[in-house]
Amino acid sequence: MDIIIEKKKGWRVAFTKKALPWWLGALLAVFIIYLIVRPNNKTLRVNKDTLTVSTAAHGEFNDYIRISGRVQPMTTIQLSPQEGGIVEQILIEEGSSVRVGDPILILSNDNLDLQILNSEAELAEKENILRNTQIQMEQQKLDVRQNELEYGTQVDRLRRAYEQQKALYDDKLIAREDFLKAEEDYRLALQKYDLIRERSKQDSLYRGTQIDRMEESLENMQLNMQMIRKRKSNLVVKAPIDGELGLLDVVLGQSIASGTKIGQINSVGVYKVEAQIDEHYIDRVVAGLSATFERQGETYSTVIRKVYPEVRDGKFKADFKFDGDQPDNIRSGQTYYLNLQLGQPEEAMIIPRGTFYQKTGGKWIYVVNKEGTKAVKREIRIGRQNPQYYEVLEGLEPGERVITSGYDNYGDSDVLLF
Repeated sequence: MDIIIEKKKGWRVAFTKKALPWWLGALLAVFIIYLIVRPNNKTLRVNKDTLTVSTAAHGEFNDYIRISGRVQPMTTIQLSPQEGGIVEQILIEEGSSVRVGDPILILSNDNLDLQILNSEAELAEKENILRNTQIQMEQQKLDVRQNELEYGTQVDRLRRAYEQQKALYDDKLIAREDFLKAEEDYRLALQKYDLIRERSKQDSLYRGTQIDRMEESLENMQLNMQMIRKRKSNLVVKAPIDGELGLLDVVLGQSIASGTKIGQINSVGVYKVEAQIDEHYIDRVVAGLSATFERQGETYSTVIRKVYPEVRDGKFKADFKFDGDQPDNIRSGQTYYLNLQLGQPEEAMIIPRGTFYQKTGGKWIYVVNKEGTKAVKREIRIGRQNPQYYEVLEGLEPGERVITSGYDNYGDSDVLLF
């Protein structure tokens, strides 16, 4: 017997097998819509008690940075021996006060002693040669002078003979040949005498020039001799200035080459502060900027005297000189913490400094909503900074609260739920 199946109507149709594809299509559509409209923010739950929340506000931003500096003497002289040798005696220890010319250590150098002896002998030999040459030239001068006198006397004799022969020839008492011979002898004697006189004149000029040069050479040799002997005194290393022997890196028996740095002498009474500054400020730190620091309840002022352009390990060096009084108990090597003023105080949007900056670089920050239930990531722009505050150029309004503690545990979360 056949059973008549009643056709389902109304809401019952939704639960038939024919409606199953419609159910699947509807579920797929709902899922797609959910993917479209759902928020993309990544959220993270955090404990509010572990956060540091600060408020952005308009206030006076004092443009300064805090740096550490080390006290150094204003003038430091390197100590180097002019002559190499072996350390024989150390007369003054590190930290002692010295005056200019005080002997600090004594070197010995046997090779230098031998060189000095050889040089002295060589110079003495050359000096003797030059003096013998001078004696010979003086002898030549006397010989020329003697020849000049002899020829002058001979000219006088031949002149008298010529005059006598001329008188006799005029009286026709002698032959013409005798007269001409006397005349020729007299004229030849005159010519020789002129030559002797010219030679004497030239020799005199030559000898004068040579003697001047020889005397100059002798003076130079004597100076060289003095300099060579002075090398011996250079084996005693002396203090070049009044001050304090700040370093002496030698031991007895040590061999030291000429020009080697063995120590330094620091001037006393005038000091500078040498500071290392982050390279971030290299374009803003210039000579003439002022800095202050406190010491034993007193405030002292300094001024940048020199900025070194070289950057090492992310820092550059600057020297500060005191603008006024120095601390009474100042010593080389002390550390002072200076407040370096980079600009004049100005009104700005500021937030307190925090460790969030290490994670964000000042490009974004978590802003707490008014209800205090969550914090949302927001882009900002931070400008200048000092030891207390950051200057906010964009992204925050006065009164807004922000998280300034560290962000290391938040990953890339966009929203923090408290």
